Amino acid sequence: MASADDFVKGSVLPNGVAVITLDRPKALNAMNLDMDLKYKSFLDEWETDPNVKCVLVEGSSSRAFSAGMDIKGVVAEIQKNKNTPLVQKVFAAEYSLICKISEYKKPYISFMDGVTMGFGIGLSGHGRYRIITEKTLLAMPENGIGLFPDVGFAYIAAQSPGEGSVGAYLGITGNRISTPADALYVGLGTHFVPSGNQGLLKEELLSATFSEDPHHDLQAILAKHSSTPESEPRLKLLLPRIISTFGANKSVKEIMEELEQHSQSADTTVSQWATEALSGIKKGAPFSLVLTQKYFSKVASARGNHGNELSKLNGVMKSEYRIALRASLRSDFAEGVRAVLVDKDQNPKWNPPSLEEVETSEVEVLFEPLGSEAEELCV
Repeated sequence: MASADDFVKGSVLPNGVAVITLDRPKALNAMNLDMDLKYKSFLDEWETDPNVKCVLVEGSSSRAFSAGMDIKGVVAEIQKNKNTPLVQKVFAAEYSLICKISEYKKPYISFMDGVTMGFGIGLSGHGRYRIITEKTLLAMPENGIGLFPDVGFAYIAAQSPGEGSVGAYLGITGNRISTPADALYVGLGTHFVPSGNQGLLKEELLSATFSEDPHHDLQAILAKHSSTPESEPRLKLLLPRIISTFGANKSVKEIMEELEQHSQSADTTVSQWATEALSGIKKGAPFSLVLTQKYFSKVASARGNHGNELSKLNGVMKSEYRIALRASLRSDFAEGVRAVLVDKDQNPKWNPPSLEEVETSEVEVLFEPLGSEAEELCV
């Protein structure tokens, strides 16, 4: 059987570029626990190796960088044993890896070619250099499987345009970003390199001679190979509508009512966006939608307030660990995975089945310290 050594390959080239290649193409490089641990072991080793100048991470094909967590295996374990230690192990491994990437002491470059979703965004979106192509497909669709958009996306979202409104829109709807202009505008990408030029960029990175300031060298190489997208960001054109609809403290019900109005707009760009946003929201579990809206609002309002632990990524990941351990044991998670990934009937039976039946107190309790349930995330 294939192991993490086959799926997560690491090597250091003579010029000091260390490369991690995710090579599990049949699963679109979905990450399991062993892969998480292998990935982190490479980063730990290379961070203190004086021969390593920078780290490049990539998928083995242009179909996907990573489609996220290997969710089916986790749900199967939960169904066998609700107290399975795998849940804590997987989320702890993912979230501590995200913190490692965010604080990494050496330049960290992600080639986000193809599908980059969920934990794929966790592995790339918190790194310093985020290279997108016209094939990059970004999304956080976790509400549709009864969980919530995790992997520190709320932290990225809080820094997005409109005081976090654009990120809230992406988190609540699960809608995709499929244009380089939008990926750069939201802040998920730092450089656009057309897919056909990525090979040349990689070639130059692997043969470059690095100085004592590899960031400076990298920036020069990236500037040489990157382009400006031809189109304007669609989300920039829609920003006033996104702010008014997804701005601070709007309930999911209020968001949907406003989107219904926008869907009647004579401006086809607005009406199409609103219709797509409504369609995305309707795929989500009602409990997950209310949780996501409250959580993203909390993180957005903490931005710049250094006394609030949610103003820092480590604090966000500690909070997400509490939420994830609890949310993953709710029936919605297993049901969402069944409907979307296993039986694929796209007809989940959510509990509760409507927004009106979601108890705010049940959502709020997910944010509480863990107490005797488990140890807090140590990052």
